[in-house]
Amino acid sequence: MAEYRIIADSSCELPQKYIDDERFVLVPFYLDIDNENIRDVKGLDIPELLAKITASKNCPKTSCPAPDTFMEYIGKGDAKRVYIITISSKLSGCYNSAVLAKKLYEEEYGDREVFVIDSLSASGGESLIALKAMELEEENKSFEEIKKELTEYRDSITTYFVLDNLETLRKNGRLSRMGALVASTLRIKPLLAGDRGEIIILEKAIGLKKAWNAMVNRIKREVENGKKVYNRRIIITHCNNPDGAEKIREMLKSTVEFKEYIVMHTAGLSSVYANDGGIIVTY
Repeated sequence: MAEYRIIADSSCELPQKYIDDERFVLVPFYLDIDNENIRDVKGLDIPELLAKITASKNCPKTSCPAPDTFMEYIGKGDAKRVYIITISSKLSGCYNSAVLAKKLYEEEYGDREVFVIDSLSASGGESLIALKAMELEEENKSFEEIKKELTEYRDSITTYFVLDNLETLRKNGRLSRMGALVASTLRIKPLLAGDRGEIIILEKAIGLKKAWNAMVNRIKREVENGKKVYNRRIIITHCNNPDGAEKIREMLKSTVEFKEYIVMHTAGLSSVYANDGGIIVTY
């Protein structure tokens, strides 16, 4: 058994080779579509989920794992050190739930070290932090060193995304009505970014391909201006858009040298917000 465990909520997507790895646990969100409560777990039928969202006149709702659920996973197995990574606290109550679980577990048991980190991101941002935690543990760093390095790494992460459908974000108040209306009627696709856990519009392009180009060009400029990426991975997460994700991967490979280019499909929670065709790039 591993001496450490990395727990994340189900906004975190993992590469296939880690899905059944005992070092990782993904705690499911619940997705509510027309009062149907769906657990965001491995094997969830994403095309069926998207069809239900499209057919519904109501906005899908999501609810985060309860503290008791996090407590259960903190206490499982023989792990001496536990890292909990959550979606941005500005998007969900998940971080607060995990912090409370840590406090309650330590008061009742206190037999292992627990670190909760707010990813200030979602999807690939959480994935990057989870994989970094694994790497630091495998380098035999101390718990305090890992906490410090993970926080510094989190603060260096950049998240961009281009969505073909902004309705869920608009309905949930994440995007202004006018922004969503313009995007849906005039084929203007905004390049969005995560800014300390909140969603902002950086620029607008006509069509997805031009928005993808704008995203790749921004990453190129950031690297040219001194952002260090060599020996770091970049994650491209897509919602039913493998061709678009592969196109962006090839564009990036010809522009910027990363250690690893990972392409993954969004899980349930990210699919709710990214919607069909959406692509998230995190590095």
